[in-house]
Amino acid sequence: MVSLEKQLKHELKRFNVQDKTIQTVFIGGGTPSTIDPKLYEAIFKLLKPLLKVDAEITSEANPNSATKAWLQGMFDLGVNRISFGVQSFNAQKLKALNRAHSPQQAITAITTAHEIGFKNLSLDLIYNYQGDTKALLYDDINEAFKLPINHISAYELTIEDGTKFASTPQVRQIDDELAFFVADEITKRGFTHYEISNFGTYQSEHNKGYWNLTPYMGVGAGAVGFKDDTRYYPTTDIDLYIKEPLNILEEHLTQEEILTEQLFLGLRSTTGIKENILNKEMKKRADFLVKKEKLLKEYDTYKNTNYFIADELVLYILD
Repeated sequence: MVSLEKQLKHELKRFNVQDKTIQTVFIGGGTPSTIDPKLYEAIFKLLKPLLKVDAEITSEANPNSATKAWLQGMFDLGVNRISFGVQSFNAQKLKALNRAHSPQQAITAITTAHEIGFKNLSLDLIYNYQGDTKALLYDDINEAFKLPINHISAYELTIEDGTKFASTPQVRQIDDELAFFVADEITKRGFTHYEISNFGTYQSEHNKGYWNLTPYMGVGAGAVGFKDDTRYYPTTDIDLYIKEPLNILEEHLTQEEILTEQLFLGLRSTTGIKENILNKEMKKRADFLVKKEKLLKEYDTYKNTNYFIADELVLYILD
């Protein structure tokens, strides 16, 4: 935590953070729920005077390590939102995904968090794992809605290099219909689909910050920060990070790259894309998509009604 604290102080200066201006905090990556809340105290002491009164403070948690004591400790620090890595309520699927928790542990952890006083609770579900069916996913969604949550993140399984599944890519099935099925089943139960993978009666301010290209600090090994036209990458090597937390690479983005990101992010969420960032030819193509009912235009903003074809729409506008 000493290295983390050192980098945080560095980033607060770089971003010129003033009192009562930080809108969101997200503790994630790895397994925050395996860290004693007492070890977070120095970080929260630094952040406390800088947080807006109604700041959203989220921590990820694994159901098997999010004990009552851990949840209470995080609540006492000021964390007001927990995102649980549930993935599924099917015991066989959890085992195949190499998850350490059982369906009952997930249910208990979320219920306990609610009893402690967390008002905003989210859980992750994964679909398009080998063998996934509409029936299995229907059951997962049904179980999720029995719990005191107001947000769901539904992610399609992706295979990353260096992970357990990299040597068995066949565990990822390709079934586009399941994406629409999952989205439909979640929204018909009252959750708004506000970003390609996120649904809720509560919409995460932290998530929306990414889609709006709001500046954010990335603190920790493998974190990413963004400000103006620059991305900041602390080292991903944990041992090196502990020794040199200020070993941070910078990537400068061109205006063209920033525009491309605005389009991709905007059409994957309710953010949309502002008319004034498009040149004459791009606007003409966007208007054509409106005419063909692929986009909606609300005042000066183009909105997408089908996030799952967002990439194709962006490529057409940029063509």
